[in-house]
Amino acid sequence: MPLGQRSKMGGVAKMPAAGRLSWLLLLGVVLAFGVAASPAQAARNTHYDFVIKETKVTRLCQEKTILAVNGQFPGPTIYARKDDVVIVNVYNQGNKNITLHWHGVDQPRNPWSDGPEYITQCPIQPGANFTYKIIFTEEEGTLWWHAHSDFDRATVHGAIVIHPKRGSVYPYTKPHKEIPIILGEWWNADVEQVLLESQRTGGDVQLSDANTINGQPGDFAPCSKNDTFRMFVEHDKTYLLRVINAGLTNEMFFAIAGHRLTVVGTDGRYLKPFTVDYIMISPGQTMNMLLEANRPTNGSANSCYYMAARPFFTNIGLPVNDKNTTAILEYTDVSPSVGPPDSPYLPVINDTAAATAYTVQLRSLVTKEHPIDVPMEVDEHMLVTISINTLPCGANETCEGPGNGRLAASLNNVSFMPPTIDILDAYYYSISGVYEPDFPNKPPFFFNFTASDPPVEFQLTKRGTKVKVVEYGTVVEVVFQDTAILGAESHPMHLHGFSFYVVGRGFGNFDKDKDPTTYNLVDPPYQNTVSVPTGGWAAIRFRASNPGVWYMHCHFDRHTAWGMDTVFIVKNGKTPGAQMMPRPPNMPMC
Repeated sequence: MPLGQRSKMGGVAKMPAAGRLSWLLLLGVVLAFGVAASPAQAARNTHYDFVIKETKVTRLCQEKTILAVNGQFPGPTIYARKDDVVIVNVYNQGNKNITLHWHGVDQPRNPWSDGPEYITQCPIQPGANFTYKIIFTEEEGTLWWHAHSDFDRATVHGAIVIHPKRGSVYPYTKPHKEIPIILGEWWNADVEQVLLESQRTGGDVQLSDANTINGQPGDFAPCSKNDTFRMFVEHDKTYLLRVINAGLTNEMFFAIAGHRLTVVGTDGRYLKPFTVDYIMISPGQTMNMLLEANRPTNGSANSCYYMAARPFFTNIGLPVNDKNTTAILEYTDVSPSVGPPDSPYLPVINDTAAATAYTVQLRSLVTKEHPIDVPMEVDEHMLVTISINTLPCGANETCEGPGNGRLAASLNNVSFMPPTIDILDAYYYSISGVYEPDFPNKPPFFFNFTASDPPVEFQLTKRGTKVKVVEYGTVVEVVFQDTAILGAESHPMHLHGFSFYVVGRGFGNFDKDKDPTTYNLVDPPYQNTVSVPTGGWAAIRFRASNPGVWYMHCHFDRHTAWGMDTVFIVKNGKTPGAQMMPRPPNMPMC
């Protein structure tokens, strides 16, 4: 086969891995970074420089060194318009390998800039740099970016704001101001050491010491009151809150005292507006909400109101950081408050009914300007069980997981093991031995997945680097099924490279004959991260029309580290516009 010609799988003729990879990677030097842009397209390009380096910050009475972008925590906001291309030059001046991911950006035909380490690229090593090309197409609203290596995203993250393209408008009243609200977590310990200690012992990850809003723990945390985030508003004006859950561990309830919130978007897509007292948002998700700055007239003398977030957590068998975090909404055109800010109502930490009552209201807007295209016929059905598991403790090791084993996690009882060569390069160059293309469409055994006492033998899983290969254009339905192995809990499942329609959710075991009759095929939400209910299931549909290598994983980071992940490989289509872009010349080396 001539040099550079694609094989059926999308790579070149098959070659052995040993001794060949470095030479093959050099071929990327002669391949273009992407299709040349027209002058009109080039005019839409925006450039950002991201310098990742160690930065000293103080939280909870302690100073510590964190990794941050441009010295900011949270990091800088990326601004774009629909259909823009944004170039981000990343300079790693930190002390460890790192990658960045543009969460919720489909990146059509461009997995090279998607970011997860050892999935679509080797990490950017200290002292090196890499240029990411972020291609926006249908996204409009709020997304975010974050590190996609180890636990680095605890401090390396920021918002992405995508405005309508010029000449277009919001499908709601233009807000007076737009404010990103990033929910996160803070560890006093070095998060790298937190991960390494968990890997060493096989036990659970150390709990975070605080939850945060825009990087601050809030009024009720030690040494934090003076730095609490404040959002300043004027009476009778409308504000757009762009809320992002960047936490590693928990879903969150969020509310603002004395004010209702009108939800208008999620994950870079518009929703039918609905008004609530609180929201529930999973790690990885974004919610856009309009706030009318109308002080209550019920006698309150306050000009300040707490916005607060509290974890939503249902696995009663595990410890949790249950601390609330607060920020302050403050009116600037009235007399200052005399007393403390009013506090909002938040559901209790394990209120599944409250979380469900919110989530069922998410429905796509569906207008002429914002149509949807729900696949009605499915080519490939997948039932994917989600489990916390154990692995045997290694020889001469002492493990702190259940039964003196190692904590693990799995999808269809496969605990994903990252390779040492990124899967995208292995696929592109047909390098054998890096992954197995046989991720199963169903679990290896069936039982009462959500019973409170599953058989102990189901705790054990096995490791593997299994991926799912699909033909271009295939309509895929994935039903995520939670299991009660080591305790049922909700899971935020995220798919790279695609948004998907969340056509159904429910509790108990999925019934393939009855439950599809309850699907919403009219106006389901179009998301990139779905919260699978505790002891329940969620069904998604997407059309595999984005060729490349795309990661799918739980957005609880410890679950991803334990193996609750896999990869979709979407083959090239027949036309040039249905094929992956060539490999850029500057991809990092492993």
